[in-house]
Amino acid sequence: MRKGILSLTAAVAATTLGLTACGGDSGGTTQASPAQSSAAPASSAAAAGKIGVILPDSKSSARWETADRKYLEEAFKAAGVAYDIQNAQGDKNAFQTIADQMITNGATVLMIVNLDSGTGKAVLSKAKAQGVATIDYDRLTLGGGAAYYVSFDNTKVGTLQGEGLSKCLADKKADKPVVAYLNGSPTDNNATLFKAGYDGVLKPKFDSGEYVKGPEESVPDWDNAKAGTIFEQMLTGEPKIAGVLAANDGLGNAAITVLKKNNLNGKVPVTGQDATVQGLQNILAGDQCMTVYKAIKKEADAAAALAVSLAKGEKPSATGTVKDTESGQDVPAVLLDPQGIFFDSVKDVVADGFVTKDELCAGEFAAKCTEAGIQ
Repeated sequence: MRKGILSLTAAVAATTLGLTACGGDSGGTTQASPAQSSAAPASSAAAAGKIGVILPDSKSSARWETADRKYLEEAFKAAGVAYDIQNAQGDKNAFQTIADQMITNGATVLMIVNLDSGTGKAVLSKAKAQGVATIDYDRLTLGGGAAYYVSFDNTKVGTLQGEGLSKCLADKKADKPVVAYLNGSPTDNNATLFKAGYDGVLKPKFDSGEYVKGPEESVPDWDNAKAGTIFEQMLTGEPKIAGVLAANDGLGNAAITVLKKNNLNGKVPVTGQDATVQGLQNILAGDQCMTVYKAIKKEADAAAALAVSLAKGEKPSATGTVKDTESGQDVPAVLLDPQGIFFDSVKDVVADGFVTKDELCAGEFAAKCTEAGIQ
């Protein structure tokens, strides 16, 4: 197979040529049939190596199963490569076991969304030691030394959240509002980047006295149930909370549930992220002030393009780098732009195909969807 540099643009195009797919769907595990792969001509894309993908869970966010899996499968099928997509369901031991099985079963490329950098680093190190190419997907594994990293500009995600909360507080003409933080998991580097982004917007307001810094906690493992308990304790200790910087839609919904019990929903702006159906419906209902939409199809397509190129023995190029703060290394990276979503821009997420009108606008939300201009 010819070696060389393949630009990301060319690689993305390569995944959309409509070649015969070798992938099949078998529930939690999706992989190609060996017979199909071996039957393909040696010069075809199906003769490339096998790609293994480990998703983190289906609890912290619905996106991993409803969006990432779907888009990665579509890209791999279009490229005609063998693949295996599995979900560790938040279990670190299962994560490592899945990785071992994928390598044993012939994966030549391993793409992971780590549960934490420690587990991710162990998996990446073992893969590299056996000559398997590695990609960090969505979350950077600190000290992991992955060959590539594909994600969104996560500091910008946090900046959009901070700016969004500021806009919503201004719309409510809030005076010296007490702002609480529900940060993401302390073991997720993305959560650190999100916080850096919204701190950059909100800390100057705290320092100037325009806003008052309220309670702040990180939510272990992005666990929504724990977030509800944490926020209930926050509100009990500080009943004057007037704004909630919640790091994603799940944490935001946990806060909204508590606010509803206290008849404060819609009065206290709450942020989010991921543009989940639940988060968007909370925005339509007026209970959540904004979310951040990340066009996951673009992220999945970019990651799939890199993986397919690596599976073919090529050396794809990235569009930039990110600094691994643990190793000090610059990791070749593709970073995509996120978008802040408010009531009047929920329609953008539907128009992009990320959620459907049918699932978003069911029942009580039909009238709100009409009001929001959703076609």
